[in-house]
Amino acid sequence: MYIIDSPSNDAYFNIATEEFLLSRFPEEDLFLLYVNAPSIIVGKFQNTLAEIDADYVRENNIKVVRRMSGGGTVYHDLGNLNFSFHTLLGQYDFMDFSVFTKPVLAVLNKLGIPAVLQGRNDLLVDGKKFSGNAKLARQGKMIQHGTILLDSEMEILAKALTVNPLKFVDKATKSTRSRVTNLIDYLPAPLTTNELKELLTVEIIKNNPSAEPYQLTDEDVAGIEKLVKEKYETWDWNFGFSPNYNFKKGLKIPAGFIEVHLDVVKGSIEKAKIFGDFFAAKPIEEFENQLIGQKHDKDSLYTLFQTVPIENYFGKVKTEEILEVFI
Repeated sequence: MYIIDSPSNDAYFNIATEEFLLSRFPEEDLFLLYVNAPSIIVGKFQNTLAEIDADYVRENNIKVVRRMSGGGTVYHDLGNLNFSFHTLLGQYDFMDFSVFTKPVLAVLNKLGIPAVLQGRNDLLVDGKKFSGNAKLARQGKMIQHGTILLDSEMEILAKALTVNPLKFVDKATKSTRSRVTNLIDYLPAPLTTNELKELLTVEIIKNNPSAEPYQLTDEDVAGIEKLVKEKYETWDWNFGFSPNYNFKKGLKIPAGFIEVHLDVVKGSIEKAKIFGDFFAAKPIEEFENQLIGQKHDKDSLYTLFQTVPIENYFGKVKTEEILEVFI
């Protein structure tokens, strides 16, 4: 087994690293540890926009990254430690999460934290969740990865993962919001993510005496960064990959009440219908037609609205006012 401590706090880099390692080490067992700067990690089969507060995320420069595995959306920051086990597929029962959460629980129990695995894939203390775990099978390997909320910014977590439930109607798997907690509240003395890394590493080596550290080479880093550019930092992967959904929002602005209905397919607007009590000098259908094929994201629509004479369709309005109805 190789033990890898990521040198980066960049969520794009670290999520890409998990995929890169599949081909870099097709036969070896791996234990990867990483800490991300503020970011939201979305399950593969989820509708990204229906999981986050897009405005809050944008204003606070929180990265949004889709991972390879299913499961729910989670928030990462420097107070959250992430672990990832890579083994040969078939070596363990795919649906059994206990094998690779056992070392985490062992470390925490030694620290006096009464942490347990509950349900299928959650680690809890005092009935509150501090770790969510997910799995995937790919290229003959199995990856099980999870989070450990040690000292995360809970207020930011709550705001970033709060979305208006009236905006989206889709068939994507929704995250179930559990009561969450930081482990720091259950420790007799402060503990950093680096110290927790060291404790976990010692536990892994105890159970795998032949385990040895592996440092990513310059060639590895170049390969990971290439994957970041081609996939993990792209809109197509993080947003456009989302399942089809319907968007609906109504808003009262100075020009009148405007209600927007959108059918979005692979992140792009396929159908648009606008209702309201505003006054239009030109047929609103003309404006609806110009929306077709546009990406359903703030920057793309802002660019469109800057080039379209929106006053002809909504009266005396500002671009920012109209944009607010669409996002």
